[in-house]
Amino acid sequence: MSSRAIKFKNISKIYGTVSVLSDFNLDITLNETTALVGESGSGKTTLLQIVNGLTMPSGGSVEIFGAKIDYDDLSSLRKKMGYAVQGAGLFPHMTVYENITVMAKLAGWSDEDIDKRAHFVIELVDLHKDLLERFPHKLSGGQQQRVSLCRAMMLNPPLLLLDEPFSALDPITKQYIHAEFIKLQKAESRTILLVTHDMEEAVKLADNIVIIKDGSLVQHGKTDEITSAPKNEYVEELLNAVTD
Repeated sequence: MSSRAIKFKNISKIYGTVSVLSDFNLDITLNETTALVGESGSGKTTLLQIVNGLTMPSGGSVEIFGAKIDYDDLSSLRKKMGYAVQGAGLFPHMTVYENITVMAKLAGWSDEDIDKRAHFVIELVDLHKDLLERFPHKLSGGQQQRVSLCRAMMLNPPLLLLDEPFSALDPITKQYIHAEFIKLQKAESRTILLVTHDMEEAVKLADNIVIIKDGSLVQHGKTDEITSAPKNEYVEELLNAVTD
């Protein structure tokens, strides 16, 4: 079995006259957390959207678990993925429990299986059960993010895509959510692609770090390799923001 979950091959993305990604090549390791790090506009979110099928590359190809993306059958692809974004992205007209279970209902799960899986992920992220009948606007930012993670994991997908999911949280709440994230990965190992501009967060949560600048790959490798041997001044500057 291949140790590669995702393969980006010669990826380019152009919007009008603006090149967002240029000849981008990268393998994402199976069942590990990989952080895509870079400034705003570096192309990291575009890469995540290409994996999810939200946008198509202008050139090149992407393989997920050994198969090229079939843009005529994105629904099958997305069943293998969980997706969580900054600000949680919850449905405001649904309760917490309905938000968490909506994908399982659409997938035709039985009520018994839905309830069993929902309560498993709810306990994993330490979400209080008295919140389940509330609507998202009645939750704190940290609670909303826990709900978003529950929804993303509800179908137990082999691939989890996270786009700046913790950036809007205050530092104390972020610490708690980070601890839950680490616990999740230990409980159910899966491939996680985490987009962040926060190098400290990447070092704390990721097995591998990929640094992107202006749509190009600057450096990638195991987290300890990046921190011990930054390739250039740009990587050093990112690492200088990391506190002990």
